[in-house]
Amino acid sequence: MKPMRVFITGASSGIGKGIAQHLAPDHEVIISDCSAAAIKQAQQDLKRQGCHVEAQVFDVCDATDLAQLRKMADENRIDVLINNAGIQYVKPLEEFPPEKWQQLINVMLVGPAMTTRAVLPAMKANNFGRIINIGSVHSLVASAYKSAYVAAKHGLLGLAKTVALEVAAANITINTLCPGYVDTDMVRDQIKQQAEAHQIPESTVINDIMLKSMPKKEFIEISELAGTVAFLMGPYAKNITAQAITLDGGWTAR
Repeated sequence: MKPMRVFITGASSGIGKGIAQHLAPDHEVIISDCSAAAIKQAQQDLKRQGCHVEAQVFDVCDATDLAQLRKMADENRIDVLINNAGIQYVKPLEEFPPEKWQQLINVMLVGPAMTTRAVLPAMKANNFGRIINIGSVHSLVASAYKSAYVAAKHGLLGLAKTVALEVAAANITINTLCPGYVDTDMVRDQIKQQAEAHQIPESTVINDIMLKSMPKKEFIEISELAGTVAFLMGPYAKNITAQAITLDGGWTAR
């Protein structure tokens, strides 16, 4: 595979940072996040691991930042866009603050639509593009108290299908990865917090709460997502588009 120029949103930690680490040895990677301090720290962490990446402060909801992304794509090329930025908030719908509900939709659905909109003209001009959305198993199923998150992640599938039809004449694909619970620092913190709150062992939280719906009883590793991203960038995936690619340990088989 030839080296590509890759732009990743929400890449200061977790999945985004892990994908950057995986791709950096072979590709030109730009990591971005809305926090200047966080993205700079991520860049330094990756540099210590031997991975050289560019870092950019970027808010998927900011019109000025989106205009800069369009300019970057037009002038310097972006071959691969990875829409990874995400947030979570858990409440019953009747207790869900409207402004928080809107924020989740903005970050995880409107944001990916607008970043995609920004890079498409250049991808069409170059007759090449790979757009990969980091969705969730909640792009396919629901869990109580996560109405905004589930709505946004479901929406990514519709977005990808529509864009795939619009760009079918060009060598551009758009797909959505749908993982179950991924082994990140954030998830590990949630396990610890739940164990303390319920006064139960962390192993009980993992098996009876976090992995209850996953028959294989294993967290998804970031490396699995990164490897899938790399495959979708490659020549053998040129006709895989508009797909929900599920890494869920059997969750949706039930």
